[in-house]
Amino acid sequence: MSTKIEIWLVGNTGLRNPNRIQDGFAIFANSPYVGNLRGRDNEIGFMRLLDEKGIIQNENGKDESGSHARKWRLMFSRNGFIYPQLKKKDGEQEELGPLDEITPFGRTFLKADTYPAVQECFLRSMSVEQYPMPDGMHYFSPLRWLLAVMLELERRTGSSELSRIEFALWGHTTNPSYNVDEVVDRILDLRQRRAAAPAKRSFDKKEIAARGENYDKKPDNFLDYSDMNMRYLRISGIFQRKGRGLIIVPTKHVLAEKLAKATASAVPIMEQYKTLCNGAPLPTDNADIAKSLLDDLIKQMRERHILFDISDLPLSTAAEINIARQRLENILAQTDEIQYANDQCNQWQEIRDYMTLLIRGGGKLVYDEDNAIEVPKDETPAYLEWTLWRAALAIDHMVNKPYEVRGFKLDSDFMPVSAAGGGKGDLYCEFNDFTILTEVTMSTSSRQEAMEGEPVRRHVSDAVLKYDKPVYGMFIAVRIDTNTAETFRHGIWYAKGDVKQRLDIVPLTLAQFQKYFIAMFEAEKANPEQLRDLILKCESRRDILEAPAWKQYIDATVSDKAAEIISKIVVQKPDEAPFVPAGAIVRHTTFGEGQVVAIEANFPECATKTIKLPYLRSLPDEVSFCPDGKTLLHDRFGEGTVYGYVVIFSQTILRLSYPKQFNDGTISVEI
Repeated sequence: MSTKIEIWLVGNTGLRNPNRIQDGFAIFANSPYVGNLRGRDNEIGFMRLLDEKGIIQNENGKDESGSHARKWRLMFSRNGFIYPQLKKKDGEQEELGPLDEITPFGRTFLKADTYPAVQECFLRSMSVEQYPMPDGMHYFSPLRWLLAVMLELERRTGSSELSRIEFALWGHTTNPSYNVDEVVDRILDLRQRRAAAPAKRSFDKKEIAARGENYDKKPDNFLDYSDMNMRYLRISGIFQRKGRGLIIVPTKHVLAEKLAKATASAVPIMEQYKTLCNGAPLPTDNADIAKSLLDDLIKQMRERHILFDISDLPLSTAAEINIARQRLENILAQTDEIQYANDQCNQWQEIRDYMTLLIRGGGKLVYDEDNAIEVPKDETPAYLEWTLWRAALAIDHMVNKPYEVRGFKLDSDFMPVSAAGGGKGDLYCEFNDFTILTEVTMSTSSRQEAMEGEPVRRHVSDAVLKYDKPVYGMFIAVRIDTNTAETFRHGIWYAKGDVKQRLDIVPLTLAQFQKYFIAMFEAEKANPEQLRDLILKCESRRDILEAPAWKQYIDATVSDKAAEIISKIVVQKPDEAPFVPAGAIVRHTTFGEGQVVAIEANFPECATKTIKLPYLRSLPDEVSFCPDGKTLLHDRFGEGTVYGYVVIFSQTILRLSYPKQFNDGTISVEI
């Protein structure tokens, strides 16, 4: 096959994540750019709007040409959400519809309020034959063509699986002008030779170079375009990930067979566009085919012993049958998610590696030619939530279901679609005796406190009112701004009726959480109690430390607790004494209950050497504690050491030496 190679593109390298298209289209639909998405000013204006709404990240105004807007416009029109531009030879624009105006199918897409509904819209779009064939007369659908290839592959091998290199060389480089049997012959030949090759990477390079002799662009495109094309194809819901390649979704096999029956068409492009813009029909719109698909799904669920009930649903029309099928698909997806959750304890090393990529701000880690993980730089918020969700599943012992823990959507490969919306916390992990609410952010600037301080406290407050058990909050970010730590150090929130709450929220960097996560799994001691103990230990000094010192203490505590888990030896620091918050209530073996009102400290740089500091509410502004809980820093006198606390009892006032009398059993402190 020495035919000149053309790589078809179902997506765009400048818009690699099709899951973002609906959010961007919703912004477009409510903007002044509907029907006005051409010309430099409009393109730049729409791009800035997407950036302002957080859909894209145009860092420092890097792109001022409006190229982002043109890529979005291309995806809107290619999927039939706006009227595409017709070439003069293909007909009059007025016959199709006003250029860049929203189509009837675009309105349907905007109303798609579930992920399966979004997938179906993309499936309808991709089923339309709108890609020109080499003969200049016919058009084809890459999705239908690929299904035909994969079904023939399945007929011969028992599996429709297509690896990344196979897709790169013989998937998106072919079309219905090729013979399906010959393409599959080439794939199987490649597969056999690659299996025998000692070095897969060098083998792949040679194969790409050989295939590239008939390709007049960069050889890198074979693999780069593969990743993007496969991602777009998966959003149709008919393909799912298999390693770094693709496989047909088992529950969509009947539908795949129907779609693959037609791969090319001589229907004029004007008619194809009309079909596209009004919503292309699917085989499932036919009641008999819909029933066949439903019956196949029921059979698969029974074989897997999955309980279901659709006896309450009518099955008279295609629409009713499809509603029943979608209910079963949802049950199946939840069952698969539970199985996925149960396996996460075996995937902790991959979870650790995702954390490393997130700490770096995104990137890729290639384990071998067939296995790799990636965090796209512009999707880090979604991947952070997803990674922490997986970490929670790995720690296990939750009483709520995995799909009840998260607020974000998953695709059929359990990969993140987008970050969770506002209005509720990110991850709700409910255990037998307590609940941990985890909030995450990729924000690291001084804006972090403004964006997260109020909603995080509100979400934790709501959870405190909801659960009849203790609620602990973890706030995890790549970097913790000191102002954010200060807000959570106090943790005060007034609930309805001005009910004052003192919330338990500990800010952790992702690196700190990762260190503790690794320690738990390496020591085979991963359980929620370990996590709760860390939170309680980190909280213990928040009342006596200011934010910078509390952050240092948290960092030291994470290191100590991680070391304890691994070594199984409790780190006992010399002269460690109880923490004594301002105004703390203490109990004396002789004098009973008293209250701390002052500190006595030694400052070598002070002329009097010793100073008495009021300590009923807090330390004076010019003095602060160090993380060890006994060293003080004075603005004028530098470093000093606490050697006593003044306590008022009902009958007397005493100076109690610190740490001696707090360590010998004479005094106990209520914290």
